[in-house]
Amino acid sequence: MQARYLSLQPLLLWQHVERPINWPQRFGRQAPLQVEIGFGNGEFLVRQAQEYPEHNFVGIEPEWASVQRCLRRLAQAEVRNVRLLLLDARVAMERLFTPQTLQRVYALFPCPWPKERHVKHRLFAQAFLALLNSRLAAEGEVQLVTDHEAYLAWVLGQVPETGFTPHWKTIPASFSTKYERKWQATGQQEFYDLRLRKSASLARPLIEDVTLQTHRITHFDPVGFVLEARHGAITVTCKDFVYDPRQRKGMVWAFVAEDGLTQDFWIEIASSGSGWAIRPARGCGIIPTVGVQQALDLVRDAAQQTTRALRS
Repeated sequence: MQARYLSLQPLLLWQHVERPINWPQRFGRQAPLQVEIGFGNGEFLVRQAQEYPEHNFVGIEPEWASVQRCLRRLAQAEVRNVRLLLLDARVAMERLFTPQTLQRVYALFPCPWPKERHVKHRLFAQAFLALLNSRLAAEGEVQLVTDHEAYLAWVLGQVPETGFTPHWKTIPASFSTKYERKWQATGQQEFYDLRLRKSASLARPLIEDVTLQTHRITHFDPVGFVLEARHGAITVTCKDFVYDPRQRKGMVWAFVAEDGLTQDFWIEIASSGSGWAIRPARGCGIIPTVGVQQALDLVRDAAQQTTRALRS
């Protein structure tokens, strides 16, 4: 099988590095830092990095297919001043960038989620704009380009109390990206260029990892073991459970959703000494969060409850 990328070097496995990320260390130099959110095929990101070699660039994208295509472009162009993150932009800004370290943030043609019931999925809501403000240096700027006039109006409505001064204008096609070409092909000639200049500083602290508490139980019986879901501000569900009687080890495939971050990982219930240990399986690369702790607690409670029921 032939890989669609030529080199994985620009991709940062953010789950396995220090948080927040020490960007000068990752680039091997101190330089102004710019971020593109949703870089798609990577066309604009690569051009910006070539045009401004004295700057460092970070691209954030939640889709692996887009990351592969951008990796190929970076390798073909021999660009060295770009790093890529495969995750949601909210999580990246909350955990990976320290306050007042970004010079500029770009977002070209973000999904407008035009249906009313989908508005909750729009990224550039007031809370996210306030978060971006906290990560931008003094007089930093967000540039957002859209083909969707109603979406522009909605974003403008989110700007108050976010520390930004907005300016916008209509522009012709200027970026030669996949989605811009798509709208041009339908006959659209004008687009909306919104600039948000930081005029006041807001404070939004980094979200830090929690210290996970693993568990030990005296007895465990895999027969009848069932992990029920927990819903609320944090959702924890079990996708699968397998048990190996020879190794005396059970594995729970857990899914956790909290504050825009979703994680699925394995929790092991392993015979250890005179009891059983409940802990995240090695190699999962989880972000230690309150939700992960709740998943561990839920597995412990279910294991203890099942064992008590079978003994009674």
